[in-house]
Amino acid sequence: MARIDLDHIRHSYLSNPQRDEDYALKEVHHSFADGGAYALLGPSGCGKTSLLNIISGLVAPSRGRVLFGGEDVTDLSTERRNIAQVFQFPVIYDTMTVFDNLAFPLRNRGVAEADVKRRVTETLEIIGLADWAHRRARRLTADQKQKISLGRGLVRHDVNAILFDEPLTVIDPHMKWVLRSQLKELHKRFGYTMVYVTHDQTEALTFAQTVVVMFEGAVVQIGTPAELFERPSHTFVGYFIGSPGMNVIPVDLDGATARLGSQVITLPGAASPSPGARIELGVRPEYVRVGREGMPIRVLTVEDIGRHRIVRGTLEGSDIAAIVPEHHELPSEPRVQFDPKGINIYANSWRQSLGA
Repeated sequence: MARIDLDHIRHSYLSNPQRDEDYALKEVHHSFADGGAYALLGPSGCGKTSLLNIISGLVAPSRGRVLFGGEDVTDLSTERRNIAQVFQFPVIYDTMTVFDNLAFPLRNRGVAEADVKRRVTETLEIIGLADWAHRRARRLTADQKQKISLGRGLVRHDVNAILFDEPLTVIDPHMKWVLRSQLKELHKRFGYTMVYVTHDQTEALTFAQTVVVMFEGAVVQIGTPAELFERPSHTFVGYFIGSPGMNVIPVDLDGATARLGSQVITLPGAASPSPGARIELGVRPEYVRVGREGMPIRVLTVEDIGRHRIVRGTLEGSDIAAIVPEHHELPSEPRVQFDPKGINIYANSWRQSLGA
């Protein structure tokens, strides 16, 4: 296991990048602590897989360095970095038995056969495939094959990190939940440094201790799931995290108040953005209270999703969503209020500090 340092990493797939727009991966300067569980989260094309491949050695960065445990590994091959990588589509040797698939990386390193047998047997128990040890891998289901990919990382004692690239995409929903739970348990048990790439917020927030949110090649926020929900640093984080995502509404700002059309909203503090900046108020649907007091809204739809309902409508011409309890009574002329602790102010998409 190792601490991973990304030292001012940038990457372009062009031969001679000149402008910032030429870089698929903007500057990333961050450390993954030894033994941490991290997720790289973002939409397709945001740079998360490029960053993972730079960590693994499959891609050489255009700028910057990669360090494992303080050692510069930027020019080292994937093999010499001693990492295990689990891909979206598992790479399995179908003609081998399950046992031999797990034994393969150990035998390649010249590990004594007695140690191979002991380690593989232990790993098969951990991943729940002990009963399949002597069956051909071609007969396995997609989730069982993905377990073998994971097992090939766990069976080695020299692994610096285990990297996952959208590993549950081809797995059915129930098995996704099972495998996520097993991954968390394995991390808790063995303390491997794990980096997990996904576009699925549920996977990221349930697996990782720390989530790295990426957008258009840049890291826009690094934080715990609670921090991403309560204090999104960027409007994209607010939109991407949550279901539904954060309401982002254009407003005019005057110290500790925001004006939305004819409505005035009292803020929990005053913001001081740069002159001319585009100002927006962000509030998650969980912090929008629907009742008989506050600002009048026009309700468009009410979605019943079990334990609660999602009320969608417009407020002074801006779309707004609120989450209300399942049996909450909606007035004939509904109004909304914003819980002050859920209000965020953004200038040019970046969150502003609200002072006293």
